[in-house]
Amino acid sequence: MAFVDADHPDVSAFAARATEGATTDREKAVALFYAVRDGIRYDPYRLSADAETYRASAVLRAGVAYCIPKAVLLCAAARAVGLTARLGFADVRNHLNSEKLRERMGGSEFRLDGRWVKATPAFNIELCERFGVLPLEFDGVHDALFHPYMADGRAHMEYVRERGTFDELPFEEIMEEFRPVFGRMLGEAPPVDAAFNPT
Repeated sequence: MAFVDADHPDVSAFAARATEGATTDREKAVALFYAVRDGIRYDPYRLSADAETYRASAVLRAGVAYCIPKAVLLCAAARAVGLTARLGFADVRNHLNSEKLRERMGGSEFRLDGRWVKATPAFNIELCERFGVLPLEFDGVHDALFHPYMADGRAHMEYVRERGTFDELPFEEIMEEFRPVFGRMLGEAPPVDAAFNPT
């Protein structure tokens, strides 16, 4: 299955609208980041074992997703307008969660001006304002990664392990790691002795 379906007509149209008026690769990358960040609402409860929900065109139709599908859409939209882009994943420790749960987070990387720049479009601006999270800004020069602190100074996200970059979504690998931890959210009962060990 092609998750990063950059040639899908809906993805192409979305990318063209988002980058209208942008003339440089950097301007296009920035415009796409904001179009995905704020145009697709973030919802962590959209976690699914249904592969179709991770396809960029399906994310676009749904209008809501969690970080990994949003990253897939950003990557596909970038490719649709001729940018070089790939997916990147990392384990983060979410300090807002009472158990400081480790989660796999997804983002996209753009090849701009001869180097890779990271962009994480997960949290839309309305969500950030509602929960006091500093919104990620992207300028096409500096990496846009989750902030370590909230607006009020409380710990937020801590990157604990880079998982690498991919041209296509490693869906089965991600599901294998999600099932022991998020089995119920995926509609599956996790094994009794399952424990999340991202190392």
